[in-house]
Amino acid sequence: MLKNKKFWFRVAVAAILALVIIYTFYGSWREILSQIAQTSVWIIALILLSSIVYHFFEALITWYLARHYRPDFRYRDALYCAFNCSFYRLSTMGTGTGVAAVLYLEKRGVGYSEATGLYLIQYMLHKISIALYSGIFFLLNFSVMAAHYKSYAPYLILAYVLTVAICAGLILLAVFPKSHQLILWLVKKVNRNGRLNAQIVQLEMSAKVLEKSSARLLKDTKSITVIVLMNLVKLCFWYGIPFLILFQSAQISLLSSFSVTSLSVMTAAVIPTPVGIGSTELVMTALYGALVDVEKAAAVTLLYRIATFYFPFVLGGILIPVRRAAGRLHRRLKKTGRLF
Repeated sequence: MLKNKKFWFRVAVAAILALVIIYTFYGSWREILSQIAQTSVWIIALILLSSIVYHFFEALITWYLARHYRPDFRYRDALYCAFNCSFYRLSTMGTGTGVAAVLYLEKRGVGYSEATGLYLIQYMLHKISIALYSGIFFLLNFSVMAAHYKSYAPYLILAYVLTVAICAGLILLAVFPKSHQLILWLVKKVNRNGRLNAQIVQLEMSAKVLEKSSARLLKDTKSITVIVLMNLVKLCFWYGIPFLILFQSAQISLLSSFSVTSLSVMTAAVIPTPVGIGSTELVMTALYGALVDVEKAAAVTLLYRIATFYFPFVLGGILIPVRRAAGRLHRRLKKTGRLF
């Protein structure tokens, strides 16, 4: 019940933000759609390709981590996992992304607790990389950022503080035994009738495995460095999309695209809406609106969301039934002896 209330609260916040966006751009939709219509087919193809390359790097990170637990883990399975997560990110409003990843990794031979630790570490390093990326490119493009975003300074500082706090919380959850003990204590308090005894035993075992597996990964400084570097490269393929969209008009540099988009994504991520719906559009349009006119900023935001959110969802939705059908065919051929 509590989970459902939390979900609907986040949906309500997203709906309010969506209404704010509609109100803000009321009367400008014709101009916004006109800006999108003027975008070259080749540019559209390039931004969609950028999104695909992003997922190839995401899969590479999953494959790199999974091989710590299962050396024969295949890259193609990691690639499917990446698009599978993108599908469930939208279809479950963000609540089922981690579950989908863990269950799939478990099917591919990574233990449930190890898969949980793997996903938690991957998510944590992704968050850290976003903050690091934003900080690096804010400094590299400091003159432009300082000139256009002075009035946003308190909000941007708050976004950095909250991002760091989230990363610190994830690290504690991954490796700090007392955080697991606190969770178990709360579950035991709820379990007054004893119905959850079996689940509590399983949770205690999983917490121990999670603590060990996460600690093992976090102590591997070489792997952590490699993953952070891969994340930084991966993010370039999303954060460069606004530059591609505005390339023909030459209104922003690639450096500004990296710095402004990374700041937008990091800031929107700390607003509690399902998968950034509403918050991403509002923040990115506001920040890009300081560099180009509002209609172009809104067009850039909408195309960015299509490329990074809806397009991967569609690819995942196609890939899931295709892979399942291929699996059924493989089993049928193997059973009939036609598979050599």
